[in-house]
Amino acid sequence: MSNVMKLSGFGALGASLFASLPAWAQEATAETAEAATEVVAEVVPVMDKGDVSWMMVSTVLVLFMTIPGLALFYGGLVRSKNMLSILMQTTVIACVMMIVWVVYGYSFSFGGSTSPWWGGTGKLFLAGVNADSMAATFSAGYVIPEYLFIAFQMTFAAITPALIIGAFAERVKFKAVLIFSVLWGTFSYFPIAHMVWDANGYLFAKGAIDFAGGTVVHINAGIAALVGCIVIGKRVGYGKDNMAPHSMVLTMVGASMLWVGWFGFNVGSNLEANGGATLAMINTFIATAAATLAWAGLEGIQRGKASMLGAASGMVAGLVAITPACGTIGPMGAIALGVIASAGCYFFVTVVKQKMQYDDSLDVFGIHGIGGIIGAVLTGVFSAAAFGGVKGDDYAMMAQLWIQIEGVLITIVWSGVVSYVLFKAIDATIGLRVDADTERQGLDLTTHGEQAYHS
Repeated sequence: MSNVMKLSGFGALGASLFASLPAWAQEATAETAEAATEVVAEVVPVMDKGDVSWMMVSTVLVLFMTIPGLALFYGGLVRSKNMLSILMQTTVIACVMMIVWVVYGYSFSFGGSTSPWWGGTGKLFLAGVNADSMAATFSAGYVIPEYLFIAFQMTFAAITPALIIGAFAERVKFKAVLIFSVLWGTFSYFPIAHMVWDANGYLFAKGAIDFAGGTVVHINAGIAALVGCIVIGKRVGYGKDNMAPHSMVLTMVGASMLWVGWFGFNVGSNLEANGGATLAMINTFIATAAATLAWAGLEGIQRGKASMLGAASGMVAGLVAITPACGTIGPMGAIALGVIASAGCYFFVTVVKQKMQYDDSLDVFGIHGIGGIIGAVLTGVFSAAAFGGVKGDDYAMMAQLWIQIEGVLITIVWSGVVSYVLFKAIDATIGLRVDADTERQGLDLTTHGEQAYHS
C-alpha cells in the first residue's frame, strides 16, 4: 500500500502544523482488481521517533552548555572573590528566561503573526499548545511535537542573555542583571529571533542564512555586551590590579562542556536526525579544532608561548563562527572559516581592545560579537558550491553576501539601541553598579553571603 503525504503549515521553523488531507491508494483484492478504487482519508503527519529522541537530547545538550558549561567557563575567568556571583547570575538568568519564554517569549518569536518584526500574542501562555500539537521540520512530511520545539528554542533564549554578563562581570548588581536580561530578551532577542527564524520574519523572507544563531545569539549578545561594558565603565583597579583568571582548570572544563553542548546547539538546529545533521556535526568538530589551533599558533608566534586561555578562547571563537554556517558549508570551508574567525577575534582581543581601552571583562564582544559577524558574513561565501558548500550552481553568492551583511547590520543596530536604552534606564532607576567598597570585597560575600573557597 502506498502513502503519499503533503505537509502544510506556517513554515520551516516553529510554526503550528495544520492537518492535511492526502490521498491513499487502497489496493484491491485479487477478486476485485479491475474495480479498484482510491479512498481518500485523513492521515496524521509522520512523526519519527528517532527525530524526537535526537531533539530531546539536543535540548538537554544546550542546557548543558549553559549550566554548568558557560557558568564554569566564565567562573574560572573571574577572580576567586566573584566566582559564585557568576555561577549565580548564569543559573538564575537561565531560569528566569525559561519562565519568560513560555509565558510570552515563544509567542513574541513564533506566535503566528504575519508581522515581519514580531510573532504576536497568539500563543501567550502557550495558548492552543498541547501534547498533540506539532511543529514542522525542514523536510516536508516530518514533524516534531510543538512542546519539544518550544523547549529547544527555550534553551537558546536562556543562554543568550547569560552570555552578555561576561562583559561586565565583577561589578554589576544582581537585580540589575536580572531586570536587564528580561527586558533585553523581550525587546531584542525575541524580535530578532522572529525576524531570522520565523517564516514571516523580515530576514527569513529575505533569505538570510543563520542555521543556529550567528545573528540571533552571538552578534545580538556581543553588541549588548560591548554597549554594557562601555556604559557601566571599567572595574575598580582596571589596568593596575592583577585581574588574571583565578582558575584556568575550571575555564578549560567549562570550554570543553561548551563544545560538547554545542552539538545540541548546532546539530539540533537541523530539527531532524538525517544527513543535514551529520554535516552540521562534522563542521562543528573541525571548525572548532581549526580555530583552536589558529589561536594557539598566533599566540605562539606573537608571545613565544601558547596559553590555555588562548586555546579556550580559540575554541569558543570557532564554535561561534561555525554556528550560522554549519548546515550549509562544506568541511573544508569550515576549516577556513575557523581559522579566519579565530584570527579576527585574536586581533580584536589583543590589539583593538587594548587600543580602545574598554573593559570587556571576559571578551564577550571580541569573541561572540566579532566571531558572530565573521561567521554570519562568510556563511554567504562558503555556502557556494565553488567553496564546497551545499548551494547549487544557481546560487547567487554576491546577492547572498549582501543579505548576510544586511542581517548583521540590522542586528547590530537593533541590539545596540535596545541595549543602550535599557542600560541607561536601569542605571537611572535602581542603578547598575555596586559601590567601590563592595566591588573590592567581591560580589560573592557582599551579594550572596557565600564564598567559593575556604582556606
